[in-house]
Order: sequence, then C-alpha cells, then structure tokens
Amino acid sequence: MPEGLPVLDLCVLVAYVAGVVGLGCAMMRKSGSTDEFMAAGRSLPGWAVGLSIFGTYVSSISFLANPGKSYASNWNPFVFSLSLPLAAWIATRYFVPFFRSSGEVSAYTHLEHRFGAWARTYAVICFLLMQLARVATILYLVALALAPMLGWSIPMIIVVTGVLVTLYTLMGGIEAVIWTDALQSVVLTLGMGAAVGVVMWQMPGGPTQVFEIAVRDHKFSLGSFGASLTESTFWVVLLYGLFINLQNFAVDQTYVQRYVTAKSDAAANQSVWMGALLYLVVSALLFLVGTSLYAFYQVQPGLLTDASGGTIAADAVFPHFIASGLPAGLSGLLIAAVLAAAMSSVDSSLNSAATLFLCDIYKRYLRPDAGERESMRVLYATTLVCGVGGTGAGLWMMNAEQVLDVWWQLAGVAGGGLLGLFLLGRMSPRVRGPHAAAAVVVGVLVILWMTFSPMKLWPAELADIKSPLHGFLTIVFGTTSILIVGAVSALIWPGTPGPLHQPEPSPR
Repeated sequence: MPEGLPVLDLCVLVAYVAGVVGLGCAMMRKSGSTDEFMAAGRSLPGWAVGLSIFGTYVSSISFLANPGKSYASNWNPFVFSLSLPLAAWIATRYFVPFFRSSGEVSAYTHLEHRFGAWARTYAVICFLLMQLARVATILYLVALALAPMLGWSIPMIIVVTGVLVTLYTLMGGIEAVIWTDALQSVVLTLGMGAAVGVVMWQMPGGPTQVFEIAVRDHKFSLGSFGASLTESTFWVVLLYGLFINLQNFAVDQTYVQRYVTAKSDAAANQSVWMGALLYLVVSALLFLVGTSLYAFYQVQPGLLTDASGGTIAADAVFPHFIASGLPAGLSGLLIAAVLAAAMSSVDSSLNSAATLFLCDIYKRYLRPDAGERESMRVLYATTLVCGVGGTGAGLWMMNAEQVLDVWWQLAGVAGGGLLGLFLLGRMSPRVRGPHAAAAVVVGVLVILWMTFSPMKLWPAELADIKSPLHGFLTIVFGTTSILIVGAVSALIWPGTPGPLHQPEPSPR
C-alpha cells in the first residue's frame, strides 16, 4: 500500500482503475476484425465519441498545467479555448464531411491521391514521431505529479500506467478507447467540479472572497488587446488556438479516426461540437481552480509549504492541494481524474499509431494483399510495440528532460507543416505534388527559424536575424507560408506536372 495515502482514497483509485481496465478488456469480443479494431464498425453514438474527443483534448499536461498558469498569472491562456467554437464550426462544415465521404480510416490516404506517395508518408512519419514524444511526456508528467501523492516511485507509476493503458487498448481496440475515454471524461469533470467547490467552501470569507481577491489582483484578465505580435496578447493566443485546433480537427489521426467511428454524419458532427464545448467549460474550471487556489493561499499562506517547509512552485500547487487540502475519498477522486487525463490521451495515441502503421505503411509498402488475420496480428503487434516504446521513452525522459525538450521541438517542427499541406490540397486545386513539396520545405524552414532562433543554441553571429515574433505565431506563419508558396509556385509553373496523382485506393 502506498505510504501516506488514506485507505478510502486508495479504494477509490483502485476501483476506478479496475473499472477502466475491465471496461476496456470487455470490448475484446467487439474488436475481432480490422474494421472493428480501427473504426468500431462505424456504429458508435455521437455523445460517446464526443466525450472521447474531449478526453483526448484534456491530457494530464493541461489538467495540471492550466491551474498553475492561472495561479501564477491570469486567464490569458484560456483564450486558446475561446477559439474552439469557430474551429468546431469549420470542422463540421468542411473536415468531417470530407473524411466521412472518403471511406478511409487513415487521415492521410487522401494526401497521396492529391500530391503523391511522399505527402502521405511524410504525414504518417511526422504523426508517429509526435505520438512517441507525446506518450513519453504524458506518462512522465503524470508520474511526476502522482508520485508524492501515492508514495510510489516515478518509474513504477510510468510502468504501471503504460502497461494498463496498453493492455485495454490492445484487447479492445478503438471501441475500448472511446468507451473508457467517456468514463474517464466523466470522472475528470466530476473531479474538477469537486475541486472548485471544496476550495471555495474552505475560504474563510466564503466563495465570494475568491472573486473579490481575484478581481483585486486582475487574475481574470484575458491579456492585452493591443496589436503587438511579440507578446502573448488576446489576439495572439486566439490566433494560435484557432490554428492548433484546426490542426487537431483536420490532420490529427486521433480526431479524424473518431469521425469514422460515429454511426452517422450527424453523430460525427455532434461529437465535434460536444468535445469542443465540453472542453471550453472544463478548461474554464481548470483555470478557476488555479484562481481559487491563489485566493485560498493568499488568505492562508501558512498552508502553502511542502514537507520540508519549502515554497511550492506554481505548477505543483494543485497537486499539493489534492494531497493535503481535500477530505478522504475526494483526494482519491482527484488522483483518479489526473490519471484519467493521462490514460485517455495515451490510449488514443496507441490505437491511432497502430491504425496508421497498418493502413499507410504495412499495406501500402510491405504487404498490400495482407489478409484479415495477418492485419489483425499487425495491429496487435504495433499497439504493443508503441505501448512499450512510449513507456520506455517516458522512463528515459527522467534522465534526459532537456534532450526530450529538443525532441519535442523537432517533432513540432515536422508536424507544423501538416496543416498547411492539408489546407493547400483543399483550397488550391491547381497545386500539384512538386508545388506542395516546395511549399512544405519553405514552411518547415520558417517554423525552424521561428522555433530555434530565440534559443541559446542559435549562433551568435546570426543574432540579427532572430525571430521577433511570439512563439505562439510559429504555426500561424508556418502554415500561411505553405499556402502562399504553394499557390504562387502553381501560378509560375502551371504545367508542372500534368494530372493529379490518383493511385488505386489502398486497402482499409
């Protein structure tokens, strides 16, 4: 038994984990074919898919980091969430119908039809690299947060979480992912609501005291409304949020694959709106938790010390409150919510990675005529390899945080061109493969420059050409440069090449 964790909290946590793993494994009988494993037979209700989309949005990173941001500063990062309604409207009007009508499970098959095999392979490799970095980061951060609460070592939490998620994802396929995500989303939402209520209830002056202190110290500020592009203004964060959310809805396999699992077009649209609006509400709760904790510890500063009497960093304030400020039972629920946020993100990455490997690599290049049994073995093996690889990368991250930071930056650079490539194919019918390739090269160079020039590793002799723009604008300028270069090059060389690439669709 973890030292320091009350029995009631431990029971709540064990019951939750057992319920999630049991539910996932119970889906094994429904994942016996490739279509069921990758697309759940295209039969799921919109509300369940929507909860799964929401669960994918709320990783343990945002669950723990957002309260820390509002605690240390204000609600400026919340503007990211305000872009979701517009992104959801664009997605349901243009993206969902496109992917549903294609009949493909992979988000990247159409890129080969449009620009050639290089575009499809480029997108798949970028996605797989990003998912490896994502899984490692999530497992490491959730272990970092839970270790002091549970009394377990960080490696043990990484391994246990990785094994459990890999187990039910392997056995139940995408249907297990979606239904467990739905359960985890409910736990997460209940946990956040409970946390807000407890903090406000414990305020000496009652709940209104939270708002009085927050208004006094400008904690609800959404940032400057000025026109600066070098600061995190309201407009910079809003633009960043719009492009990131469009990237999620348009080119992220973990989202696109969920559109396919819905039983109808209406259900798929419903899932997008439900996931987006629910995240908008819950992200507000996350920021409200941080603001409430700021007020709580302003009036009771003596409670904000660790076991050795030291000061607690902003990102660790919420975990500290979970461990020390909540009644027995409720702490277990919040710990389960933190774990839920991590598991619902990792399972999505594992299933999506396995799906892409089968559809876009194995059947495209290695065994185009692979039968059903062979394809299922590939899906199982890839899920297992990705689970083990992600868990191993999470363990490696313990001793190589700075190296992984660079890895994450590189993955972001590679993935930064995907939205531009997708939009180029949809918005510019005259653009062909070579035009798109040139545009992606330019776009990635722009992203590289904006990402690395502000860093210390940038050569001193090139200091005069550092990017003056805020980092949030990297995806904005990278995507825009791809669209401009692609359109202009198609005008300059309109006859290169002739027809669009239209190979035979690969087996699903």
